[in-house]
Amino acid sequence: MKSARKKSYLLILLATIGIVVSCKKTNTNNGGDGGGNSGCSVVEMKPYVWTNPSRFPLATIPSDNQFTEERIALGKQLYYDARLSNNGESCNSCHKQNMGFAGDSVSTFDNGLSKPPLVNLAWYNIFMWTGRLQGTLEDVMYAEVTKRFNTDIGKINAIQDYRDKFCKYYGVSNITAQDLAKPLAQFMRVLTSSNSKYDKFVRGEGGLTDYEMKGYDIFFSEKGDCFHCHAAVVLTDDMMHNNGIDSVYAKDIDKGYYNVTHSEYDLGKFKTPNLRNVALRTEFMHDGRFKTLMDVVNFYDHGVHIHVPSIDPIMTKPAKLNGGLHLSEEEKAELIAFLNTFTDTTMTNNPYFKQ
Repeated sequence: MKSARKKSYLLILLATIGIVVSCKKTNTNNGGDGGGNSGCSVVEMKPYVWTNPSRFPLATIPSDNQFTEERIALGKQLYYDARLSNNGESCNSCHKQNMGFAGDSVSTFDNGLSKPPLVNLAWYNIFMWTGRLQGTLEDVMYAEVTKRFNTDIGKINAIQDYRDKFCKYYGVSNITAQDLAKPLAQFMRVLTSSNSKYDKFVRGEGGLTDYEMKGYDIFFSEKGDCFHCHAAVVLTDDMMHNNGIDSVYAKDIDKGYYNVTHSEYDLGKFKTPNLRNVALRTEFMHDGRFKTLMDVVNFYDHGVHIHVPSIDPIMTKPAKLNGGLHLSEEEKAELIAFLNTFTDTTMTNNPYFKQ
């Protein structure tokens, strides 16, 4: 009887062990690196509660890369880690928080294009000045890892801290470029700006000064006509336009979207930049040719080249056929005062985004 009982206990124990082993195996594919996940099991993580900002369009979060606090923290760690590159640069080298995650110089990698801000990317489908990257943030981060940084994947896999975290958070034991893209995309998505003076005004939580309000009226009327491209609360229409900045495309980068499509129709077209935190920047337009907001306003006021073949129809409305807006100096100052209300110190000082 005792022998039979011991044998029964032994069988139950073995069955239990078998169930545990089986459960661990079913959890190893959560990161999906094609089978190199032996011994990895995703741990229980704290969900990050995504709150779509008031009046913003609904952002889409990919089902295969759901937010967690741990994954976002991993993305931030990668964002600030110079080991992602081979030359000592990190994402932060070009996109600085105190500038609204924009840059203070042009990009050597992009042959002199300025560095657009990493702000409210969750609402984008088109990325980069030339629109050369389209799709999801995961697609963009994969391109950054494999092309811009040309990340040494072997070097990343040799870092035990990253191996441990990818094992626990994504269920992968062999980190790939696709794996690196996922937490980076999560961190990029949470870089949102939605609490500027302008946002508070839109939500009815505060007012604008008379001066700023006059600038608001210029921005959102045919007088300034800014709102057609810098739309609503997101402040970009996520589209490509030729704004008449050049009459001759002297540099290859001046051709814009043409370098992607090779269609004459796209010559000189660029992605509409996001105006959030625009007053914190020092480089304006695709090549950083303007250094101040007044430079930009003066261009739209009287410097537009309207006789180029692919000029956007917005730039050739009857009131602009003489080359621009022709605002008074007072109106220019009012418009700039309003542009300053897009500065969001909640974002630029947010400790959650800091290294």
